[in-house]
Amino acid sequence: MPKPPRICTACNRIVEHGARCACQIASTRERNRRHDRTRPTAAQRGYGSAWRKARAAFLKVNDRCAWRGCTSAATVVDHIKPHRGDMRLFWDRTNWQPLCASCHNRRKQRWEINF
Repeated sequence: MPKPPRICTACNRIVEHGARCACQIASTRERNRRHDRTRPTAAQRGYGSAWRKARAAFLKVNDRCAWRGCTSAATVVDHIKPHRGDMRLFWDRTNWQPLCASCHNRRKQRWEINF
């Protein structure tokens, strides 16, 4: 039996169970726009041509996702410990792990929120 719809606490509209209200989506987009205006570019954060070369070399050797139970091809070099702008930690190869996009974008991001 499907779960009943709910009422959005922000705008009092009826929303299907598991769905996000249009006002919630608009609010999230506006918050992301405000954040992106102050965020440095990818190159300024260290993800320039040198990173792309190092990433390609790393993925050539480490071609499988390191997430336990996943056997997909790795497409992302993830920093195990978030570097938060620390370039020494950013370039520390012992802090790198190969992940597939799915594990990086879902599992790892969800895991980092809890820490």
